[in-house]
Amino acid sequence: MYIGKTPTVGNFQVCDAISVVNGQAAYTLQVGGTNVAPESANHMLVSLNGILQKPGSSFTISGSTMTLASNLATGDVIDFVQILGNVLDIGQPSDDTMTAAKLNNDIISGQTALTAEPDDTDEFLVSDAGTLKRIDYSLIKGGGEWTKLLHTTASADTTVAFNSTYITSTYQDYKVVFSNVHASEDQRYFTLYISTDNGSSDTNVDSANRLFKDDDSVSSRAQTNSANFRLHGNEYVGNAAGETISGFIEIFDPSATDTRTHILGRSIANIGDAANAHYNSLLGASTLTTTAVNYIKFGWTAGNIASGEFTLYGRKI
Repeated sequence: MYIGKTPTVGNFQVCDAISVVNGQAAYTLQVGGTNVAPESANHMLVSLNGILQKPGSSFTISGSTMTLASNLATGDVIDFVQILGNVLDIGQPSDDTMTAAKLNNDIISGQTALTAEPDDTDEFLVSDAGTLKRIDYSLIKGGGEWTKLLHTTASADTTVAFNSTYITSTYQDYKVVFSNVHASEDQRYFTLYISTDNGSSDTNVDSANRLFKDDDSVSSRAQTNSANFRLHGNEYVGNAAGETISGFIEIFDPSATDTRTHILGRSIANIGDAANAHYNSLLGASTLTTTAVNYIKFGWTAGNIASGEFTLYGRKI
């Protein structure tokens, strides 16, 4: 409690003596030989030749430089420059005085919000046994087995491809989920093509699949040395309403050169017959060489991908 006016908190300083230079208007402000920067001209008292100067018109301030309204001449004297500090500032709080009750509840919501996943070097604050520490996002992101790399929505596209920008040695294994994929033409096969030269040419594979139909029938299909890896069995997929294919494939260590690249997957689709029957297929394929794979492509044996969702994931060890 104070009797009278509450003291104002500010960093009040008297600047070092300034020697006038004939024909010069700008002077550097220092305290103890160190440059100082007042909050503004309104936070200063400046006496020139025994007369207090008016802030803003008789002198201005920029950083640690005070500029008088006109050049000084020999015989002029800068009597003193006093910096009042930021007189509206409450000063630096004492240790352990800032509590939750003193913080506004919009301290977070009032800041700029991220609109995408944080960068690896973005930092978070965590409490380590009561001590605040910062940690990079790269150390805490993920947590699941697969990391989402890219999502593509197809619409009247001939193919959907993932090239060497995404299929790299950064991840050991890759997975693609294809969902609700429609054909533009009736009775087509949905296929996967892979490449070791980023799509310049297709790489042949040996493949096999097992098809389970909803009438309890089972059929098998195998191909050798073929660029066409069919992602379902011996049944077509229709293009009428409700006739689609969905599923996934996993590609194991495509960057390795000490083994053939192996692919496993599963799909479920509609045949497009009168009963609108469905079936699911178990899929498998492998390349014929040990050359690294860096490109994969999806498409129908004819026509476009009318619509569908494709998402690529990567898995690190």
